[in-house]
Order: sequence, then structure tokens, then C-alpha cells
Amino acid sequence: MEREVLPYAPDAWVDEDATKIGYEISFNRYFYKPQPLRSLEEIRADIEAVQRESEGLLDEILVEVSSED
Repeated sequence: MEREVLPYAPDAWVDEDATKIGYEISFNRYFYKPQPLRSLEEIRADIEAVQRESEGLLDEILVEVSSED
């Protein structure tokens, strides 16, 4: 401080209460590699597959409930 700062800014000061020792490394900044987004065709195919799987499930549930009455 005395050698590097005070010759150029004689009124400079350091707040000792705010001084921290050490540093913080942002691991996300250096190591995170985002996954490429899926194409719309892939997403659409997945949605259609789920729709085909679920076709008739509601009817089966409603038939089971009405047969129990």
C-alpha cells in the first residue's frame, strides 16, 4: 500500500474490517459445459410417444370406477 498506492493517492485508505484473505473460484464459470438443446423434432417425437402411451388410460380408469359403483 505504501509503495504502490500512497505515492499516487496520498489520501487512500484501507478498511481493515472489510478486508478478506483468500479468494473465491467460480467452478461453474470454468468447468460448466452446457448440454446442447434437443431439436424440435426430437421433442415432438417424445410428446407424441407419451400421447400414444397414455391413449385409453383415462377410459380404463373411468370404466374401473363406474364398474365399482
